Amino acid sequence: MSMTQVRSASATYTYVDIENVVRRVNADLVMIADSTGCWTPEEARNYAHDVEVLAKAGYLKWVDVTLISNGVEIKAVRFEVDTDAGSLSTSRPGGVLWPKVAGAKLRIVLSYTDDYTSAAREATKGKLKIGWVTCHDDTSHAALSSSGGRNYVSNAYGMQRKDWAS
Repeated sequence: MSMTQVRSASATYTYVDIENVVRRVNADLVMIADSTGCWTPEEARNYAHDVEVLAKAGYLKWVDVTLISNGVEIKAVRFEVDTDAGSLSTSRPGGVLWPKVAGAKLRIVLSYTDDYTSAAREATKGKLKIGWVTCHDDTSHAALSSSGGRNYVSNAYGMQRKDWAS
């Protein structure tokens, strides 16, 4: 277990803090996968693995997961990275038992920091389990209503989950 310290503008956290936060994100992804039947638990864990790799490298801005049925958004969550989350209190994973619906698919979209240059992409590629491709999908969830969220925090590192539903 690495104790490498990472510093943001005003806060310090370790790789272990990132691992603690991503463990909660992983639990949510597995719940979403299981409840919708759209991904296997292994697929969900592979996505979480890549989220952790990119987060530890400082390349991850947010992760967006959307349940789509026949082209219509049903539910969505976005995990936004917060490197100064020390004032937030952490939540337990959950609240993402999504429905099984006809014609369903799950879409996952990652947004990267400006530090994720082409050289960084090349250096990171061998560590990732998913063959990520460029996506230009609208992830504003304009047709959905905000439905709460949760905070996953360890020391100064966190991810704020925002939820949407139809």
